[in-house]
Amino acid sequence: MNCPPEPLQSALAPTLSAPQQKPRPLPLFLAMLRSETAQHPERMEKALLGLRKYQESARRAPLKQKPAIHTVHGASLRDYGGSGPPVVFVPSLINPPNVLDLSVDRSLLRWLVAEGHRPLLVDWSADVDSRRHLSVAGHVEHIVAPMLRALGGSAALVGYCLGGTMALAAASITPVRSVATIATPWHFAHYPEEARTLLESLWTQGRPTAERLGLFPMELLQSAFWSLDPARTVSKFERFAQLDGGSVEAEAFVLLEDWANDGPPIGGAAARELFEDLFAADLSGRGAWRIGDAPVIPADLPMPLLNIVSTVDRIVPAASATDAGERIEIDKGHVGMVVGGSARTSLWEPLRDWLFRF
Repeated sequence: MNCPPEPLQSALAPTLSAPQQKPRPLPLFLAMLRSETAQHPERMEKALLGLRKYQESARRAPLKQKPAIHTVHGASLRDYGGSGPPVVFVPSLINPPNVLDLSVDRSLLRWLVAEGHRPLLVDWSADVDSRRHLSVAGHVEHIVAPMLRALGGSAALVGYCLGGTMALAAASITPVRSVATIATPWHFAHYPEEARTLLESLWTQGRPTAERLGLFPMELLQSAFWSLDPARTVSKFERFAQLDGGSVEAEAFVLLEDWANDGPPIGGAAARELFEDLFAADLSGRGAWRIGDAPVIPADLPMPLLNIVSTVDRIVPAASATDAGERIEIDKGHVGMVVGGSARTSLWEPLRDWLFRF
């Protein structure tokens, strides 16, 4: 892992008391940038130019949030309208849910409304205090499942990233029409050993904070994501330095970077289960992860299941996906598969068609 010489806690000191400049945490990002470009001063200069350009870029006004039709433990179920049967989208606990509704022209949810579906989004919100005591399984049992029951059991479920893991669990205790997962980890033991070692170290560093405050800083997870592919993390700022600031591509970059560097901390109980029970012990992959009294076994779910997998994902390797259900493979990255230039044809349209089948 590319780390600065300063103690990690020092780099994270402002995170709970004051806003930070992005990327977050900036001291760790700058240390990684220096490390990656140490032998190439021209690259360092270009990356720093891109960084400054990103920080000074104009931002669009955020999209207005859709109305909440159900709220529990601070989380809301937001209704995007539409005349079709309901489809509940479960985002990851990491980063904000608006990657599924990034802008008017990069919104899977708004597009699905126009295509005849009625998408609803689980918005975890920044109110972590209301759910810091809930494990990942607890989020499923006490937030997602009650939201589904409020819809009368008629909804389909779609989960993205860790939200897909949670969607599979929710389907094991709540009747739904179908389940689709996007870039979803299930066999956590199939992550590369280097990544699992990194995450173990990350939990060792962050556990005292999680136990003391009941919160796990988002900045710690962000630093781990950077370390999975530091060369790409730096080179994208080099490329951004060369873009026209008013171009569609430049605006898309700023939108995605702001999303990736935003979000509240994770509740301490959810962080413990994520690191210890899932990544370290692989309870889900071994068939030992339980929701309530029953283990979650994707192959045993009684409803249709679709598994959309990225073959080039560095955040959720294809090897970690469940083997259950139908499978669609996409050769785009973890985020690009959802909001990239080819997302409509490679992911949105196949998902739309599959949802209409059930």
